[in-house]
Amino acid sequence: ELLRRESKKYEGFISENRALGELDHPESTVVNLQNVSHAVREQWWDGPTLKGVVEILPTPSGNIARNLIASGIKLGVSSRGVGSVEMQEGDSGKEIDVVQDDFNLICYDIVSNPSTHGAFLGENIQAKKDTLRGKLKNVNNINSIINEIIFNG
Repeated sequence: ELLRRESKKYEGFISENRALGELDHPESTVVNLQNVSHAVREQWWDGPTLKGVVEILPTPSGNIARNLIASGIKLGVSSRGVGSVEMQEGDSGKEIDVVQDDFNLICYDIVSNPSTHGAFLGENIQAKKDTLRGKLKNVNNINSIINEIIFNG
């Protein structure tokens, strides 16, 4: 419920083109523009799962993220916020930190190890790579045809 409430408030940032995030989780309560790696373009609920679309930006941190993704590195997404936590006993009997109602979402960061199970980038990355490969193949074919016409008449 907390994330539903906060994601609804975050819609304002998305619509104002201010939904920015950083590479890794800094301890700051503000998004440092020098470290921005991506912009959140959309978010929606798919049942109990919050999903979204991020655009990796052409910034130094964005370029690092882009190169890691291009190298096949699986990157996660994690919310950054402020608020209190309370220790409670979890289902397995272990004590866990439970985020309280005073939580305020700051942003979503790209991280190496998200705390939420399954919160990884990449559902559409392979499709985009395949599309780009197809376009590159078409460009190479066009170049071959042009070279054939120019040099072999």
